[in-house]
Amino acid sequence: MEQTAISLKNVTKTFGDVYANKDVTMEIRKGEILALLGENGSGKTTLMNMIAGIYYPDAGEILVDGEPVAIRSPKDAYELGIGMVHQHFKLVDVFTAAENMVLGMDAGSKLNRKTVAAEISEICNKYGFEVNPDQKVYDMSVSQKQTLEIVKVLYRGADILILDEPTAVLTPQETEKLFHVIRNMKKNGKSIIIITHKLHEVLSLSDRVAILRKGEYIDTVETAKATESSLTEMMVGKKVELNIDRPEIKNKVKRLSLKNISCLSKDGVEVLKDISFDVYGGEILGIAGVSGNGQKELLEAIAGLQLVKENGSIEYYEPEDGKVNQLIGKTPKQISNLGVHLSFVPEDRLGMGLVGSMGMTENMMLKNYHTGRTFFTNNKEPKDLAERIKEDLDVVTPDISTPVRKLSGGNVQKVLVGREIAAQPTVLMTAYAVRGLDINTSYTIYHLLNKQKQKGVAVIYVGEDLDVLLELCDRIVVLCGGRVNGVLDGRKTTKEEVGLLMTNEQERGNDSEESK
Repeated sequence: MEQTAISLKNVTKTFGDVYANKDVTMEIRKGEILALLGENGSGKTTLMNMIAGIYYPDAGEILVDGEPVAIRSPKDAYELGIGMVHQHFKLVDVFTAAENMVLGMDAGSKLNRKTVAAEISEICNKYGFEVNPDQKVYDMSVSQKQTLEIVKVLYRGADILILDEPTAVLTPQETEKLFHVIRNMKKNGKSIIIITHKLHEVLSLSDRVAILRKGEYIDTVETAKATESSLTEMMVGKKVELNIDRPEIKNKVKRLSLKNISCLSKDGVEVLKDISFDVYGGEILGIAGVSGNGQKELLEAIAGLQLVKENGSIEYYEPEDGKVNQLIGKTPKQISNLGVHLSFVPEDRLGMGLVGSMGMTENMMLKNYHTGRTFFTNNKEPKDLAERIKEDLDVVTPDISTPVRKLSGGNVQKVLVGREIAAQPTVLMTAYAVRGLDINTSYTIYHLLNKQKQKGVAVIYVGEDLDVLLELCDRIVVLCGGRVNGVLDGRKTTKEEVGLLMTNEQERGNDSEESK
């Protein structure tokens, strides 16, 4: 008989009048990998936060090894062998890996670096991690920070690990490496709970899948007996068609022409190197690349947010008469004054895209605040837009005046994407538009992008899921080391070809007419 690590009995948590979780009863077994699925706002992270000591239940009880426990803080959770790796890392950038590892622990004496390094090395060798105890966090890649967070939890004695969206910013190669480590942890008797929206990962990694819907527990099923369609139907409550349309390109018109674009980072490092390609209205152009290879800087350069070297050129062709405007050297406001409509869904949704302390209505106003139109003083139009986005994208929020920082990450993303698409741009640039979104909402976003394409909008889509890029995009620009390493026909290329170009910088000949 399977032993139970954690049992939840009628666990309930409310925020105001909203139920985040309602009467949840479920269990996590010892030595298993349990995937936790649900739409955005279904209560997955809130439920796990109660196990990890971030929140305390309003009702119900939590049992660890069959005994009722009161978990009132992360310290209580650690003492019970429970550790959580959050979606947004909890690390101090100026500290080393070892210093972050022991931060907040009752050391009893000053840090013994040699002892800590030896203990870190032992954990890494046991499970297959790679951590340099002396490396500063600000020098780490995203995957290294992810690794450090997991090792930190293990260092503090966790036997039950909760991983919230662990692969959200990892490459396919990094994801597979992480899965190898997770399987090693399972072999050593650890219980692992993974919150994720990526169904193919759930099916390849987990032993069982627990489903939440609108804060309530639906069921737990054996992964071997599940399919993407069956899991989606349980999450949403109805059948969902899991096919991405790719309409044929009609009336293809050049909208942007990038020539010899090079950019430097704040540290003086060249992050974009001699980038050249064209963007057409009526197509979706995908941008593929390992995280940190210039995708963010490329979109920012087009949007006027990144300084481009003088020899570069970004030409914008107006829809009405084809008049050419040079965008280099202009601020975002000057670009807007030219009549150039660029809608930008940035990677950092709260840092760049929205004001967290404002509600949906106020964030709708921000798009046009500088025009001086009555739109800013009369909130009927932005309020109507906020209500429409809430309904169309099923944004889970108490009301449209609730500060967006109080929403789940996926719901924040819905607000941002909805606002940018509603601006009716001629060029729509999206950076990780579906990151953190449940599968149903992701397909809604793909449908909206295709509608923009059919209206003649030039859509630039930066994504991390190669399967989606190959199904959605007409052409795919592959970046590697800040350079264009290839421009591929989305209908003819393969995942293997794209992956190879992402990781191996090489010279390529002229692109075929089809890929242009």
